[in-house]
Amino acid sequence: MTSRLVTIILMLSAAALNARERYNVLFIISDDLTATALGCYGNKLCQTPNIDRLATEGTRFTRAYCQATFCGPSRASLMFGYYPYASKATGYTSGRKEVGVDKDSWAQHFKKNGYHSARISKIFHMGVPPDITKGSDGADDPESWNEAYNSKGPETKVTGLAKQLSNNPGGLKEGTGSSQSFNVVEAEGDDLVHSDGKTAQKAVELLHKYKDMEKPFFLAVGFVRPHVPLVAPKKYFAPYPVGKIVLPTKIPGDQDDIPQNSANKRTTANYQMDLNQQKGTLRAYYASVSFVDELVGKILTALEATGQRDNTIVIFTSDHGYHLGEHDLWQKVSIHEESAKVPLIICVPGKKPAVCNSLTELIDLYPTVSKLCGLKIPGNIQGKDISTMLDDPTFKVRKAALSSGKGRLLRTEKWAYLDYGKTGELYDMEKDPKQYTNLIKDPKYAMILNQLKDQLKSKLNSIDQNDLDR
Repeated sequence: MTSRLVTIILMLSAAALNARERYNVLFIISDDLTATALGCYGNKLCQTPNIDRLATEGTRFTRAYCQATFCGPSRASLMFGYYPYASKATGYTSGRKEVGVDKDSWAQHFKKNGYHSARISKIFHMGVPPDITKGSDGADDPESWNEAYNSKGPETKVTGLAKQLSNNPGGLKEGTGSSQSFNVVEAEGDDLVHSDGKTAQKAVELLHKYKDMEKPFFLAVGFVRPHVPLVAPKKYFAPYPVGKIVLPTKIPGDQDDIPQNSANKRTTANYQMDLNQQKGTLRAYYASVSFVDELVGKILTALEATGQRDNTIVIFTSDHGYHLGEHDLWQKVSIHEESAKVPLIICVPGKKPAVCNSLTELIDLYPTVSKLCGLKIPGNIQGKDISTMLDDPTFKVRKAALSSGKGRLLRTEKWAYLDYGKTGELYDMEKDPKQYTNLIKDPKYAMILNQLKDQLKSKLNSIDQNDLDR
């Protein structure tokens, strides 16, 4: 054997060894999951022991914000690393058309750098329930994956106790139609009847398959619950009798200072929900969240059983938050705190558990996980590396977070400025964290308001310039 051949063999062996020594990545994302529904974020009723346990093993972020409060642009944004305003990734698009063929998604970046990249169910946008009942790809980005699996499920066609818990009036432009109505089914049968049960099963199967693989893996697992319709096996409803359900505090006149755009019209009154329907919706949402939590537990158990827990970064999050009756609002698209803030847990082997109160955004996942895995951070993405926060949770990377829905939210540590163009909202988040008193017309805060307006304008200009320069 020639010395040159020996050198080549040694180099290839070293490369294979280095690849195996890289962290794996297990990215789990739930659909329409508000942080307020999780035990680790303070919920006293909804049972989420597996997600709560993960939070005690990693870093739980208390001020993580999505970049769009509805599915399509949020998912495109976090997967491509661009703000929706720059990429123009709106609606149901995956974002590929907007960012161009020469830009790599988060998963694609890992795929090009020696990772085996796989998707199960909804990572880029899928219509729920239409794409789920058909088992179709939705707005997936095929270039991102070495392998991809859809999880077909019956949704409201499943056998069980079905209820309609909202009466959306025809005049409501947003939130109408079956896909956004509170249709609930306490389903017969086990977890595997449903899309999410099949998703967890496939994830377990792949984790067992990957344990002997030469390459590290990037495995993205997308659950569709608790997105409506609120369908789950009936056993998950049992812990939540209607009598135990407590709705958010109702403040008289709470909506009087909230501008009535289409997002802020998703109200109890406009959905024509009586008290029992409101409690029934919250009950079904909690049941759906507990269903997802059980499946997350199955996946984490498989990760442990296959001996890969100690070399795998685990991330759990949601594409955006969700209103469950706060301010008498329901669902998403609003840019209030409940809709814009997301649960975010990052668990890195060897790092101490922590709670981080520093501001962060979902687009920060792409550069952060790249850094943690020893990959070069692409120069043309707009997220920030927050890996230092995992060692020092007091470290600050951002002065403000930016999110959009029906308007734009600029969230600083002290202030929340909700800009609707001619109208808006301003809240002191230290004194009024639940956003009950809109200060935007109070002359005492005129200087603060102008500063926040300038800060938002500057941020948007910097995003647009970055978009032009990339």
